[in-house]
Amino acid sequence: MVPVAATAALPAGKRVFLMLQGPHGPFFDRVGRLLRDAGAQVWRVGFNAGDEFFWSDAPRFIRHGSGPEDWPDHLDRIITEKGVTDIVLYGDVRPVHGAAREAARRHDLVLHVFEEGYLRPFWITYERGGSNGHSALMRIPLREMRNALRNRVAEMHRPPARWGDMRQHKFYGALYHFLVLVANRRYPGYRTHRQIGVFQEFRLNLRRFLLTPFHALARMREAGAVRRGGFPYVLVLMQLEHDSNFVAHSPYRRMSEFTDEVLTAFARSAPRHHRIVFKAHPLEDGRGGIRHAILTRARDLGIEDRVHFVRGGKLARLLNQAHAAVTVNSTAAQQALWRGLPVKAMGNAVFDKPGLVSDQSLDEFLYDPRPPHALAYRRYRDFLLESSQVPGGFYAARSRAHALRIVVDMILAPEDPYQALFAGRGKYRQQMDGKDD
Repeated sequence: MVPVAATAALPAGKRVFLMLQGPHGPFFDRVGRLLRDAGAQVWRVGFNAGDEFFWSDAPRFIRHGSGPEDWPDHLDRIITEKGVTDIVLYGDVRPVHGAAREAARRHDLVLHVFEEGYLRPFWITYERGGSNGHSALMRIPLREMRNALRNRVAEMHRPPARWGDMRQHKFYGALYHFLVLVANRRYPGYRTHRQIGVFQEFRLNLRRFLLTPFHALARMREAGAVRRGGFPYVLVLMQLEHDSNFVAHSPYRRMSEFTDEVLTAFARSAPRHHRIVFKAHPLEDGRGGIRHAILTRARDLGIEDRVHFVRGGKLARLLNQAHAAVTVNSTAAQQALWRGLPVKAMGNAVFDKPGLVSDQSLDEFLYDPRPPHALAYRRYRDFLLESSQVPGGFYAARSRAHALRIVVDMILAPEDPYQALFAGRGKYRQQMDGKDD
């Protein structure tokens, strides 16, 4: 068996890539094409009709039509029969990818993991071995980041105001689930990794897409009331309840458990003239009834006049006036740190480092939050920009093209982004104007 480091050092012509599930849309197909152009063999496993639709090389497509219980054995056979050296996937905790993470460890394969950007909104994340709570970043202290940077300090740009590829993200999500709903006959054993069924998933995606104008009007009203209110407030950065980072790396089973804990502590400890604003994720579709749960709990605690809920939308304006921010482990907290706001994280997060995130209890934080160390956050951010953060996106054509120009060379490199930076071979890649088509 060839060690992982030796496999990563092989030339492209001797590597065999197995691509699993990617972000909705054509991003993984484009990555596969570029890897083939470099001389590598590339195979793709599909688990449903959505995966198959977005893959253009039919002869190199492997269908997994049976249930998830058969997947580990099927994966082992594919690895052996095809001589796989590398596995590429998006998000490492959904069940089929958890099995792949274990298989990569057993077979000494290089595991390439894509994820949404740890910095938002104009970056994606590329790592090896795992992401979020499984990321190597969890084990790198700030002092080592500082030493790796040496004199490689980039300009501290203004935090961007836009989220990024949201319109395209919604479109590809709706199309993907529509295909799973109407064209999945070849995948009789398919079961979504989400808690709800395919039809309900599609219905929620379609409903969210069609109601976008109405939600925008409601959001303007809700956010405007907060911005014009003239009161100090804590901003709660919410996540999707089915977000893999929330599911795998937090102490909560439901988002309502988190919001109940925050509301109870706020009622008990926050100054009485302070308010609390719950900012929903831009892709929140209402499946968990979280708005109702928040407002009901606020009434029970007698603080309904101090609690606000904002449906998705831009984060920047709300952060610009916030007193502090609370989250489970949302990467949106990085925008709060970027602005020097105190941040409290209730789950495992890649940014949960001493000097960045408050170590106060929740009650202490809501009463008198301590701010982050400004220089520590700059070092942390610069380390990410010099390593795992790739400018671009998965969904919009222009931002996707920008990421593709960079990321395939990173996949083929002998070292992962963190190792390269520690070895003095990091590359500055942040040439992007931040505009979308």
